[in-house]
Amino acid sequence: RKAIYAIYGFVRYADEIVDSFDGFDQETLLKEFERDYYMAQERGISLNPVLHAFQEVVRNYAIDDDLIQAFLKSMKMDLHKTTYSTYEDYATYIYGSADVVGLMCLKVFVDGDQSAYLKLRPTAMRLGSAFQKVNFLRDIKDDSERLERSYFPNVDFNNLNAANKAAIIEEIETDFEIAYQGIVQLPMEARLGVYTAYRYYKRLLYKIKKTDAAMVTNSRIRVSNPMKMLILGKSYIRYQFNIL
Repeated sequence: RKAIYAIYGFVRYADEIVDSFDGFDQETLLKEFERDYYMAQERGISLNPVLHAFQEVVRNYAIDDDLIQAFLKSMKMDLHKTTYSTYEDYATYIYGSADVVGLMCLKVFVDGDQSAYLKLRPTAMRLGSAFQKVNFLRDIKDDSERLERSYFPNVDFNNLNAANKAAIIEEIETDFEIAYQGIVQLPMEARLGVYTAYRYYKRLLYKIKKTDAAMVTNSRIRVSNPMKMLILGKSYIRYQFNIL
């Protein structure tokens, strides 16, 4: 759990730089963040607790540097790119912003078992993609109005229609279907957490699917706290009885 916290801290820190530090030189801040990380990795220590914790995880679980570079590339894209008009750009962004985060976590989950990592790698990537695409749908209003970003290719979110929304949701449901095949093969100590997150995001997608397209673009769809507790409870019961 501590290792997953460290990964989350690192990626959230970078994400906040590009999304929240309005009025500052975000590009310079991101470059400094990247420089400080590599300095921490080289030294084996950092006075920044987030970077110190993350470099320990990278070292202990042999996280590949190309995953980190892909993540940072997507963060840099957010600084300048506002519209992802081609599928290639869209796929590149999702790989770096979401898929590689799933792969970093997978390195921790399999605890150094490279054969298990390679076996589960494709499904971990699909789960990361599904989570990110659901986030895109949930955050359309904020992304388009505050950040002026549009991630899905060839979709005008100022005029999102039912057909566009249905096509996106179908794509996400396919990601979830493939990802589930990997979740049930995870080590038991990691399975409950990942399965619960999977169930939560599936529920969020279900709510978006049942919401009119115009409402999706003008509000932020949420899962209520009681429903979150119900999802957790049901996930725990299924986990305990090994009926995922």
